[in-house]
Amino acid sequence: MSMLITMLGATVAVAAAVRSTWSPCGLSMLSTITPFGERSRGHRYPVTVIWFVAGSILGGATLGALAAGLAGLAAAAGLGTHPGWVVSVAAVAAVAAAGVDAGWFGDLIPLWRRQVNDGWLARYRSWVYATGFGWQIGVGVATYIMTAGVFLVVVLAAVTANPVAAVAICTGFGLVRGLAVILTARADSPARLRDMHARFDRVGPAVRVAVILVELAVAVTVLGAQWSLAGWFIGFVLVAATVAVGMVAAGERRAGVSPRPARGTPRLAGGRPGPETGLRPARAGPRRAE
Repeated sequence: MSMLITMLGATVAVAAAVRSTWSPCGLSMLSTITPFGERSRGHRYPVTVIWFVAGSILGGATLGALAAGLAGLAAAAGLGTHPGWVVSVAAVAAVAAAGVDAGWFGDLIPLWRRQVNDGWLARYRSWVYATGFGWQIGVGVATYIMTAGVFLVVVLAAVTANPVAAVAICTGFGLVRGLAVILTARADSPARLRDMHARFDRVGPAVRVAVILVELAVAVTVLGAQWSLAGWFIGFVLVAATVAVGMVAAGERRAGVSPRPARGTPRLAGGRPGPETGLRPARAGPRRAE
């Protein structure tokens, strides 16, 4: 069971990291660390990217240290010898994450509405701001949290009851988040960068749905692996019930009777670019927290 949970945790880590790229902070990084942006600051793009990815890996490892501590506690409590508890925790956390991401419990996402301080660009050397930005991106919870999958990653890493596996899962999350910056390698002009962000806007909703499906698949998989036919049945019932609740909640929001007022998901076509990027965002974004 520990191996299965580790594999599922790694899968969710990749999905959550990809989805997190659509946060205002993630999109801002894709507007800031570009070939022409680094050139205008007198820096080399490949070197800045290397420092950024290194920082994101370190950030993922930092999150992994927290997950490793939880995994150690789980091992000390003997959780690994009780697969029923492991399956129950993983399944409940996965369904809850899917529900939060789908907005079935209100407009909870995004959480922790904070962005990196873009003043670092003019104040520090490239390796300092690249590593600092990368760490904040890679740790997952220092800036905008666009998916509850980030928390599901920590839960799955913890219930492995294996600190080494927990660190590996979270470090993988940080690595994938950092590698997203390579997408700007061909954006060597403001026009190409705008085209890239336009493509991002188009595929964003599909990525969100894919992450929700991954989270639901985790619940069904762990239940089926533990209790065979009964587990598969329970898993599909949980998914169906969750989908039904989501449909009802969506209908209430469309009818204007949602119990919570919509806070709205911020939309940003590339962060709040400075003079280095030469871009103007297509939509107004939230102000950065200093």
